[in-house]
Amino acid sequence: MDVPAPPPPFRGDDVQQPTRSHIRATAEAYLARHPHERESLTGLLSLLDGPDDPASRATLPGHLTCSAAVIDREQRVLHIGHKVTGLLLAPGGHVEDDRTLLAAALRAVCEETGIRPGDLCLTPQFLGGPIDIDVHDIDANPAKGEDAHHHYDFRFVFYLVPEQHPQLTLQDEEVTGARWIQFADIRSPTLRTKLLAAQERGLDGRPEPVNASALIHDGHGRYLLHLRDYREGIWAPGAFDLLGGGRTREDTSPEATLRRELAEEVPGLEVDGLTPYAVEEATSVDGFAVPIQIFAGRWRGDPDRIRLQEGVLLRWFTPDQLWRLRLSPATGDLIHRHAAQHTPEASPPARPPVWDGGSRTVLNGIGVHLHLEDDEGRVLLGLRHPDSRYAANTWHYLAGRCEQEPAVACLVREAQEEAGLVVDPADVELVHVVHVVDSPGGQPLMQLVFRARRWKGVPEVREPDKCLTWQWWPPHELPEHLVPYARTAIAGIAEGRMYAEMGWGAA
Repeated sequence: MDVPAPPPPFRGDDVQQPTRSHIRATAEAYLARHPHERESLTGLLSLLDGPDDPASRATLPGHLTCSAAVIDREQRVLHIGHKVTGLLLAPGGHVEDDRTLLAAALRAVCEETGIRPGDLCLTPQFLGGPIDIDVHDIDANPAKGEDAHHHYDFRFVFYLVPEQHPQLTLQDEEVTGARWIQFADIRSPTLRTKLLAAQERGLDGRPEPVNASALIHDGHGRYLLHLRDYREGIWAPGAFDLLGGGRTREDTSPEATLRRELAEEVPGLEVDGLTPYAVEEATSVDGFAVPIQIFAGRWRGDPDRIRLQEGVLLRWFTPDQLWRLRLSPATGDLIHRHAAQHTPEASPPARPPVWDGGSRTVLNGIGVHLHLEDDEGRVLLGLRHPDSRYAANTWHYLAGRCEQEPAVACLVREAQEEAGLVVDPADVELVHVVHVVDSPGGQPLMQLVFRARRWKGVPEVREPDKCLTWQWWPPHELPEHLVPYARTAIAGIAEGRMYAEMGWGAA
């Protein structure tokens, strides 16, 4: 299920201000909808062409700000009194350590009013784009050492999710009071005009789905799940989830959103009987609520015959296998609820292609890697033989290539053949996914890293033509010549994170 807004899926520890390209793309998308405003926004466009940071309040004679029009179910907009100006205005402020302009507007309204991010959601009419870009003059403020300047204010729209207004906790140092104002009484003429026009297009203050996902089953008790890659624009990277995604302005309904997403992600997968099943609520990367329309439908095809345009792979699962997967509790609960309401039909497939870690090769092949830690937390690595086809003269996980077999079975076999270790499949869990490309333009090979919680035996060199020695390494003292994605996997596992990423180099 993809987020409806443009921000990237994973937020790292270092939050940065919106990039110049993000600001320009947001402004140009707005001007594509309002081309007659280009002349009035020449100052903003010049700012974006200049050398200074457009989001810094130190940039003069003008810089960016962001504000939020929060709409309740009576079609009123929240306004707060500003002590400096004495005016009633929509909550807003300067850009700080915010990933996007939308995130800046969200932070500002929450700081100034005490509203929680989860009490707000996007609207289908505007999604993550601004309803208005306003230019207004700011008087000089000698107390702050500020000269007169301009604010280019990006205004975003949120719906208030709860029916009952939450208790406001106003920011005393800047805010004096709050009022909910009807669209027609809003002071800003540009915001007033655009809200009234959007009201005619259904902007009514009542939250509705801005995402759509498909709960696809085969009637025999199996459910289709999508393993996501680690890419910008993807929600739940490195985890299993339902197919689907975020609404666009061109989508006329949630069903139109879903059919477009399926055509883009899995062309050729035709789902029968798509019908609304439930409305779920997720949380965006920035913390606001995301209503998701879930459609249920049936398909009985072979996932390996579908060429994915996005993500890593598709696989069928039964509800009793979900505990082995990395997926959100909400998705698991949804599948279990549907399964409890629908008794599987008789005569299931004789050999259901259920994924227990990789049933067959996909994308040209599946590699498996074993992450073992001893009692001291050290990781087992092997030094590859100089004549080894893969990763010669480098340290590497115990690894192998699937031979038309389940990935866990391959892992168990390779552990025995390469190092004399006995691993019980029940003690294995998937902890890392990576795509590695052999050569420029080549097809990616999917690499799965599994962790074994227990095993028997002492590592020994069983295949000297592949591995010269086995050694235990502390995670903070890994060898210099270590396969890059193995290093990334070890770091992620140590921090309790799962990655799914695209690499380039030796498989």
